[in-house]
Amino acid sequence: MEKEKHNKPVAENEGFEQLSAEDQQALLEKYDIESNTRNISSIFKYVIYAGLLIFSLFQLYTAIFGLFPAQIQRTIHLGFGLTFIFLLFPARRKSRKDIIPFYDYILAIIAILVGSYWTVNYERLVQSLGQLEQMDFIIGLLAVLLVLEAARRAVGLPITIIASLFLLYAYFGPYMPAFMAHRGQSVESIVNLMFYSTDGILGTPISVSATFIFVFLLFGAFLVKTGVGQYFNDLAVSLAGKLTGGPAKVAIFSSALQGTISGSSVANVVTSGSYTIPMMKKLGYKKEFAGAVEASASTGGQLMPPIMGAAAFLMVEFIGRGVTYWDIAKAAAIPALLYFTGIWIMTHFEAKRLGLRGLSDDEMPNRKEVLKKIYLLVPIVLIIVLMLVGIPVMHAALYGVLACILVGMFNKDTRLGPLDILDALVDGARTALGVVAATACAGIIVGVVVKTGLGLSLANSLVKLAGGSILLTLVFVMIASLILGMGAPTTANYVITSTIAAPAIIALLAPGVPQEAVPVVILLSAHFFVFYFGIIADITPPVALAAFAASGISGGDPIKTGVNSAKLAIAAFIIPYMIVFSPALLMIDVTILQIVWVVFTAIMGMIAIGAGVIGYWYRKLHWLERIIVIVAGLAMVYPESVSDISGLIVFGIMFIIQWMTKNKGGGITPAKA
Repeated sequence: MEKEKHNKPVAENEGFEQLSAEDQQALLEKYDIESNTRNISSIFKYVIYAGLLIFSLFQLYTAIFGLFPAQIQRTIHLGFGLTFIFLLFPARRKSRKDIIPFYDYILAIIAILVGSYWTVNYERLVQSLGQLEQMDFIIGLLAVLLVLEAARRAVGLPITIIASLFLLYAYFGPYMPAFMAHRGQSVESIVNLMFYSTDGILGTPISVSATFIFVFLLFGAFLVKTGVGQYFNDLAVSLAGKLTGGPAKVAIFSSALQGTISGSSVANVVTSGSYTIPMMKKLGYKKEFAGAVEASASTGGQLMPPIMGAAAFLMVEFIGRGVTYWDIAKAAAIPALLYFTGIWIMTHFEAKRLGLRGLSDDEMPNRKEVLKKIYLLVPIVLIIVLMLVGIPVMHAALYGVLACILVGMFNKDTRLGPLDILDALVDGARTALGVVAATACAGIIVGVVVKTGLGLSLANSLVKLAGGSILLTLVFVMIASLILGMGAPTTANYVITSTIAAPAIIALLAPGVPQEAVPVVILLSAHFFVFYFGIIADITPPVALAAFAASGISGGDPIKTGVNSAKLAIAAFIIPYMIVFSPALLMIDVTILQIVWVVFTAIMGMIAIGAGVIGYWYRKLHWLERIIVIVAGLAMVYPESVSDISGLIVFGIMFIIQWMTKNKGGGITPAKA
């Protein structure tokens, strides 16, 4: 008979010092600004609860029965978001969180006016053809200011600064350097663009937030209510816990799964890292390495289909050209696989280098008990299948919500009662607030780019600066994407990088070709390139929020944790280049044989690079051997037949040397070379 504790989740087993719920919340508030909300205990707590519930019910109504006209649907969505941001998010991080100051009530009332303005004046505004009355101008100006302040509170200062600079650029266009100059826009025309057209605040980003993203956030809230988050951890432990360096591989596995419901790298770190980091430390991983494994894996969750931190839905709208959600999810599959494979390989070599074991039988959950709850994953599988067969994305998410309720009935611990369902609806709406602010603010950036042609100007300047070199242009775009992605949530991150940085790649690969005629494979390559680098800004110092959050759990040095995270995620610095040079990774217009060959050589390359970076394969590698295997790995990663074969030959030779000398500590040394 197995011990009773084997029936517990691994998180409850003895021996691992886990973060309390209070500590987890404190970490989230410190590194994830979207979690830094008020905790109201007065009557207004119930008013806010009811308001968030109405927000969710409104979104469900339109998802089931059809959307209102674009301006009405989006402004109501915006109004709900702004109102509750001012009621829930304090103006300053250190402000009291048990009361709502009077000025936030005023801002919330103004937000209600802004959110209802299009609904009340729809016919007149549609027929006005852009001719604004004084009240229209005032409401539009207030909308812009409210969006900037809401984004500052709920998303962070970086995106607010960027959007403000773009507004200034729109106004001061004639005074800009020659390559960026334009005729300039009056304040009235800027307000008109931002609030009375569908190119600004009410543009594509918030359109996606008001439709696809919100319903999927609801789906995620219902999944959490069924206990699927803890189940991801238990499933990962039962499958990978006993492997060499098991806890690190558990972190990778569970974080990839968490990425299907989490839209935040930091939230992913805190959720799964609270269990995996203590396990890694207990079995011998250094603090910084343990934190880095969780940070790099959790960040990868945003790159993992089917959700991709909600960026997949934005990609569909931004790329257009008949590209479907399933096309995006399919294209993301192999790059995500290679990303996690790279982290897995390096954690394995590090575990071998340190001689770390996996979890013991006493530290493992009962596998049979864990597998009995596999039904909790049915809603996720159902959504994927429904979208595969062509069911509209919003309807698939609705079916997923219903599946969560039905699946929960199989076990009394996961059964959702009426109050649980109401709580899930409120939690989904609360989670959406940061997305509303991010997409509305991102709409300001997109609107200015569309109106002024800034994207094309910057693209041509980057290409010119790189002298037409593909590699140098990609390096410049990489740096720009890393900077633009610092501190931004996934949705805003993608909107910003795809609007500002992606056009440079498109201009280089399809010079002089109109946007509507650019091959889809080039558009996808450019968008994936900037998306990857924007996302891994979360683990790239100096602003590596996911790594800093992980260091808060591990107790390690934040900067060292960030450096280790970037090292473990080296695949993420390589894969985007592979995508541009070898679009076969996106599975577009290629044969199965081509896909198999590219994936095979890429994995072999990641093994070689991982061994070189860690300094261990079957035994410790000398510095010369490390250089040789890294070069061989890069040759295999580079998508060209000669380099692939050359790399494989060197790989084979080094493998034989490692295998033959694994117990002798011999091999190539600098002196013998």
